[in-house]
Amino acid sequence: MKFIVNSAYLLKQLSNINGVITTNPVVPILENFLFELDKGSLTVTASDLQTSMITELQVESKERGNIAVPARILLETLKNLPEQPVTFSIDESTYSIEIISDNGRYKLSGENATDFPKVPSVSNDFSAEISSEVLSRAINNTIFATSNDELRPAMTGVYVNLGEKNTTFVSTDGHRLVRYRRTDIKSDNGSAIIIPRKALNLLKATLPGENTPVSIDFNLSNAFFKFGNIRMICRLIDERFPDYENVIPTQNNIKMTIGRTDLLSALKRISIYANKTTHQVRLKITGSELQISAEDLDFSNEANERLSCEHEGEDIEIGFNARFLVEMLTNLDADQIKLTMSAPNKAGVILPTEQDKQEDILMLVMPVMLNQYV
Repeated sequence: MKFIVNSAYLLKQLSNINGVITTNPVVPILENFLFELDKGSLTVTASDLQTSMITELQVESKERGNIAVPARILLETLKNLPEQPVTFSIDESTYSIEIISDNGRYKLSGENATDFPKVPSVSNDFSAEISSEVLSRAINNTIFATSNDELRPAMTGVYVNLGEKNTTFVSTDGHRLVRYRRTDIKSDNGSAIIIPRKALNLLKATLPGENTPVSIDFNLSNAFFKFGNIRMICRLIDERFPDYENVIPTQNNIKMTIGRTDLLSALKRISIYANKTTHQVRLKITGSELQISAEDLDFSNEANERLSCEHEGEDIEIGFNARFLVEMLTNLDADQIKLTMSAPNKAGVILPTEQDKQEDILMLVMPVMLNQYV
């Protein structure tokens, strides 16, 4: 089995799918790329059993065959080669691979392709098409609020509810929640799935910069994404997602409107002085003034700043985890945001004051109990 391919072209395609491969896979063969050659077409698969990514590239060859190629050593070789045509010569009886370049020859041992796990096929029980730009926005706006708690697997992914009027993406870790809704994605045969965080991170990293259509097919157990020459199949999280709608308060009568970047910059500065365990910052809203303060009693550190804001309702003093607020405000791109609250022990809701007519984003954050210091 023999083929010729441009080294930089091959490296780019392999780098797109390499993120799937883990350092200590369940099955050792998953440290390899699966190469399947069919004359001038080379299909390369990477997998960790939960998620598989496949890319197709054009090569010079008149042969057919397959082999599993060690991913790390191949990538390191290609990274350190100048751009040039390279020839792969593979002995399928011994699984030995020889890479021939202008610089020299490199020999490595492959494995039997039949040992590589089969990629699941997805019957398109449900399907939708979405632009890469919209999908990228949906991932960016929700993935940061997913949980790392493996004991609550439903919360380690993003819940996607495809409906007849809109599609809703939701993530939560129990301390904060993000609901991102698009009216330009609809499905006649509505359905709800939970996509794992790793699969979404891989999608986020490989979605092209230019706007391209992404087709999504899914059944009860797997989702299938296709864009350009890349395909991704991931196993869905088979758990019940929390009833998030009941958590979102509807009677928050205290409203503060403020410049997003002003608040974000102040929080970043003040949080330097916060306790490193709780990351607690105190927001005190009186009239049209917001006072932000933090202190770390262990090190006698403290800081406070004053910002002007628009304020409706009663005065309030409330504590939040600064890290959560900073992450949320960083992921919003509005000039101004509205923070609505009802009491110091009830959730606060962050909304952009202006939104694209096709999107609706809401971020909820739980308060932290304030230390009573004077």
